[in-house]
Amino acid sequence: MTTTSPSTGPVSPSTSRLRPLPHGALRLTGGYWGEWQERNGSVVLRHCEDWIERIGWVGNFDGAATGVEFTHAGIEFVDSEVYKLLEAMAWELGRTGDPELTERYERLVDRVAAAQDDDGYLHTAFGRPWQRPRWSDLEWGHELYCMGHLIQAAVARLRTAGSGRLVDVAVRVADHLVGVFGDGGREAVCGHPEIEPALVELGRATGDHRYVRLAQLFVDRRGNGLLGPIAFGPEYFQDDLPVRQAGVWRGHAVRAMYLAAGAVDVAVETGDAELVAAVERQWANTVATRTYLTGAMGSHHQDESFGADFELPPDREYGETCAAIASNMVSWRLLLETGEPKYADLIERTLYNAVMVAPREDGRAFFYANTMHQRVEGAVPLEDDLSARALSSLRAPWFEVSCCPTNLARTLASVESVFATMTDDGLQLHQYGDYDVDTTLPGGATAAFRVRSGWPADGTVSIEATAASGTPVALRLRVPSWASEAVLEAPDGARSVDGARSDGTRSVHGEDTVTVVRTFAVGDRVTLTVPVAARLTVPDPRIDAVRGTVAVERGPLVYALESTDLGRDVGDVVVHAGSDPLDDGPDAVRMRVRQRTVHRVGPLPYGDPDVQETEPETVRLVPYATWGNRGPSTMRVFLPVA
Repeated sequence: MTTTSPSTGPVSPSTSRLRPLPHGALRLTGGYWGEWQERNGSVVLRHCEDWIERIGWVGNFDGAATGVEFTHAGIEFVDSEVYKLLEAMAWELGRTGDPELTERYERLVDRVAAAQDDDGYLHTAFGRPWQRPRWSDLEWGHELYCMGHLIQAAVARLRTAGSGRLVDVAVRVADHLVGVFGDGGREAVCGHPEIEPALVELGRATGDHRYVRLAQLFVDRRGNGLLGPIAFGPEYFQDDLPVRQAGVWRGHAVRAMYLAAGAVDVAVETGDAELVAAVERQWANTVATRTYLTGAMGSHHQDESFGADFELPPDREYGETCAAIASNMVSWRLLLETGEPKYADLIERTLYNAVMVAPREDGRAFFYANTMHQRVEGAVPLEDDLSARALSSLRAPWFEVSCCPTNLARTLASVESVFATMTDDGLQLHQYGDYDVDTTLPGGATAAFRVRSGWPADGTVSIEATAASGTPVALRLRVPSWASEAVLEAPDGARSVDGARSDGTRSVHGEDTVTVVRTFAVGDRVTLTVPVAARLTVPDPRIDAVRGTVAVERGPLVYALESTDLGRDVGDVVVHAGSDPLDDGPDAVRMRVRQRTVHRVGPLPYGDPDVQETEPETVRLVPYATWGNRGPSTMRVFLPVA
C-alpha cells in the first residue's frame, strides 16, 4: 500500500495555510535537537524496548496469539506503549535506515500481528473467554485508545517506508472499527481520546474517507453523556459539553488535548470552520489562564486535570510529560491551519521546558510529572525497579504506567517535523537549531538552505542557500514573542526587528515574523540575531500561589534554583530587592539573593513574625529542564522578592 498524499511527518492535512515539509526534506545535523535525536535512536529506544520486554508487555501479544489462557502483564492499556515504541522506531528508521533496528522493528511487528483476531480486533486485555468482553468498559478500558496508537505507528511506517505488515494490521483494525462504531453502528466514545487524530491521519495517508468519517462521529458524540458516571465527573472525559460549546480545556489534561488535536484534524478534512474556531478559542483561553510558565498543563494530581483559571501552584503542579506533548500536537495543527506564529511560540516554550525536563541526561530515566518547586530532596530510584509516578524521587527508569517515556521517544524521533513549513512560494522557519532543508516548493522553486544556530543558548541564526532557487522564494523567520531588539541581515541590507516590549508582550507594531523575498543564489546568507539575555518574569497577580515572586528566563528557557548550587535548602531564599539577573551565558545565569530566617513566638504560623535576612549573595541558576541531574536536591522556579 502506498500513500495518496505527500509523505510527511505525523500530521499531513489535505489542505492548510501552511504545509508540512516532505519526509526527509529537513534533517537535523547536530546541536541541541540533533544530539537528543541521536541519543533517542541509540539509547532511549533500546531502553524502552528492553523494559517492555522484561516486564511482559510484549509478551502479552505472544500470549494472546496462542489462544491459551495467560496472565496479562501490566495495566489494560500497556499495548499502547508497544505501539508508541513502534512509531518511534518507524520515524527513526525513516531517518537512518539502520539494518539492526529494522530487524528489531520487524520482529516486534510480527509479534503484534500474530495477536490480531480474524475480524481485525486487536487488544491483549479484552475479548478472550477468560477476559472481559470487548467494549465492556469504554470508560477505563482504553481499547480504542490503544488502537489509535497502533494506527499512528502504522502511519509512521507508511510515510517512511510506503508499506509494511503493521500498515496492513492497522487497516484491518480501522475497518473493524468502522463496522462496529460507524454510521448505523454502536453510538459510543472512548474514555481516553486518541483514536480521533489517528483515524484522520490514516484516512489522509490511504485516501479512505471512511476513517475520517468515523473520527468525525467520535468528535461529534463527545460531550453527550455517553460515558458512565465517575467520581471525577463527566468533564474528566470531556463528556460534559460538546466540543463546539466548550470555551476552555478542562478535565484530564492529556485526554482534553488529544481530543482537541483530533477535532482540528476532523475540522480541516471536513471544512468545518466552526469546529476549528472552537479549538482556537479553547487554546487561547487555556494558554491565558491554565498554563504554567514552562508551557506545562495540568495542576491536579488526583485526576491529572486542569484546575480552575489561575490555579497554577508550582509545588503541586502535575504537568505530565504526555500533556506537554499533547499540547504541542494541538499547537502544531493550529499553526498549519492558521499560519499564526503564536502557536510556534508555545511549541518552543513547551518543548524546551515542559517536554525536555522529562529525560535524564543519559536518556535512561524519566520524570512522569514535572513540578516547578521541589520542597524535599527526592530519593534516587533503583535502576532496575518500577516506579509509580516518580512524584517524590528523581527521574525513574520505568513506570507502572509508562506512557511518558514512549511518548517522548516518538516525539524526539520526529521532532524536526515541526521546525519548518512551506507555501506555494515560500519556506517558513518556526524553530531554530542545526539542520539542512532541501525541498521543492509547490510553486516550483527550490528551497535549499543550511541553517546553523547555537539555539537555545545563542540567539544567532545563520541561513545559507545551498542551491539556486530559480525563482523568488519568500523566506519567513519567526521572531519569538520574548525577543526584543533583534536584527535581520540579508543580502540587501540589515534592519532592526521590534519583536516585543520589555515586559515580554508583543508591541503594537512588533513583528511575529520577518520575511526575505529573493531569488536565492548559492551562498546567499540571511542572519537573524535575537538577544537572549536573562530577564525577570513577573506572574499574573491572579495566580495566588506565586504572587510576590519572580522567575528568570533566558531566550526560550526557564531557569531554576537548585540546592545543589545554593548549598542549602531553597525554601528560605528571597531575591535581593532591585536585583536583575546576571547573564554570563546559558550555564552562568546568576541572581542576587538573601537567606530569610523567621523567628516566631506564637504556636501558629500566623501573625507578625520576626524576619531576618542575611547579606546578599550571588547564586547560580540552571535551565529548569536540567534540574535533578546532579543528585537529590530541592528546587524552585519562582523566587520570592524581598
